[in-house]
Amino acid sequence: MKDKNGLGPFISLIVSTNIPKLALTMGLIGSIITTLVGLTIPLLTRELVDGFSLASLSVGLIIVIGVVFILQAVLDGVSTYLLAAVGQKIVARLRDQMWLKLIRLPVSYFDKQASGESVSRVVNDTGIVKDLISQHFPQFIGGVISIIGSVIILLIMDWKMTLMMLIAVPVTMVIMIPLGSKMAKVSRSLQDETATFSGSIQQTLSEIRLMKASTAESVEKEKGMSGVKKLLGFGLKEARIFALIGPLIYTVMMLVIVVIIGYGGIRVADGTMTTGSLVAFLLYLFQIIFPITSFAMFFTQLQKAKGATERIIDILEIPEEAGQDGIDKDITNEALYVSNVSFAYDEAEPVLENITFSASPGEMIAFAGPSGGGKTTLFSLIERYYEPTGGEIKVGNTSIREISLKSWRSQIGYVSQESAMMAGTIRENLMYGLEDAENIPDERLWDVAKMAYADEFIRGFENGLDTEVGERGVKLSGGQRQRINIARAFLRDPKILMMDEATASLDSQSEGIVQEALSRLMEGRTTFVIAHRLSTIVDADKIIFIEKGKVTGTGTHQELIETHDLYREFAEQQLT
Repeated sequence: MKDKNGLGPFISLIVSTNIPKLALTMGLIGSIITTLVGLTIPLLTRELVDGFSLASLSVGLIIVIGVVFILQAVLDGVSTYLLAAVGQKIVARLRDQMWLKLIRLPVSYFDKQASGESVSRVVNDTGIVKDLISQHFPQFIGGVISIIGSVIILLIMDWKMTLMMLIAVPVTMVIMIPLGSKMAKVSRSLQDETATFSGSIQQTLSEIRLMKASTAESVEKEKGMSGVKKLLGFGLKEARIFALIGPLIYTVMMLVIVVIIGYGGIRVADGTMTTGSLVAFLLYLFQIIFPITSFAMFFTQLQKAKGATERIIDILEIPEEAGQDGIDKDITNEALYVSNVSFAYDEAEPVLENITFSASPGEMIAFAGPSGGGKTTLFSLIERYYEPTGGEIKVGNTSIREISLKSWRSQIGYVSQESAMMAGTIRENLMYGLEDAENIPDERLWDVAKMAYADEFIRGFENGLDTEVGERGVKLSGGQRQRINIARAFLRDPKILMMDEATASLDSQSEGIVQEALSRLMEGRTTFVIAHRLSTIVDADKIIFIEKGKVTGTGTHQELIETHDLYREFAEQQLT
């Protein structure tokens, strides 16, 4: 297993984003030139000070100093923009990679992982990497050049005073190294807590109606305040470390400046150093001090970025759903065969055991049985949200594992009791996921809406198809959402239709309308239905009764009444 704590993975991750090399090179060159130009300013200042008098004031020298300042400012602005642009492009490509990965991860990943945490990784962790590349890294490079250049010039100017000044470097390192290590741990904990807090907030807001209906404001208030308190704790720890770093370095540097001014003053008094040289020496000293103080931020940010990289890599290394690159296959008039299929979310607790059945083209197969028997899980296996732990599902002579997920799922219509909808308009929800959506005329949308008995209420809205439905469709009733889902299925024209308790949460009037729409949708398609209400499946070609993950009866409604005690009991309770 790779060591994710070193710099190697961080560098590899950045390289994988296909860095804009020209912009990076130009930006770094500009930053270096800016630093080198800045190194000439103290020398020019020395000449100005040493030759200072109104009579001998050099206009040429003043012009040169002005040009140098302007050149430095322009180069600094250009290089800063180029490096910031590089950072933005790298983080955009990282976010592209992570988003593409997240939408291709199996459902099982999201069963275990809070969606808010994943969002935090895409937004916050990549932002940390961006800050390092576009801000702190250029400052670090410029700082290193500034220190090396300043020290070389100072050694040439006066090696004794330079060595005296350099005593501050080991003192500064002794302060910085342990504090930097401590900062890295705090920063990593802060990142993790931020992700957890984001996940908790997103979950609460996504179920805001449940929270209010349960009068759980006080509970959520405590949870939120607890999360804020933890974030505050880590933030204060960071602040305390920064509060130590700044004053300590400032004290060391001020001592050095006082010593240099005192010693330099004596040298100027006895004539062994000019006033201009002392001024230049102090200016170079500042060009050394400022980068050293910024190094603390760079190494802190580097540790943060390494931590963020570790989490980004964790996501990027998760295997995607199997079947992204399978074959394209038209399953029209193909039978579906489920052979000895078993499944378990956890090895110790099997959910399905040796399920076997077949569905001929155009047949309606219904699944009945007590709640928790595994019916919805079986649908998830057919939809390929999960892979069976045993057995096989075939369409015709082809295992569905050999078919690409895109080809397979595009030929399946899934209508569930949740009536899932995306925030947006009715039009966007009807066309959701269709590649040629922009070419679908309104007439076709109205046709499928009419087939789903949805056209009347859609026309009743002021904006018709362009009516906003709200997050998860909250502006529509359950029956309206369900009919739009059915219209969406009509638009996809699926070969296989799966309905999971499609009318379970509706009132009797809505149920009647939706049931008629479903009956239309089922015509000529292979249909799988889960229903607790046996009235909706009495006409099924085949009813499969599932208890505790096992098939305990198969047949028509009449056959099961005659042969299956529990089914007969269900029928007597519901149909008499």
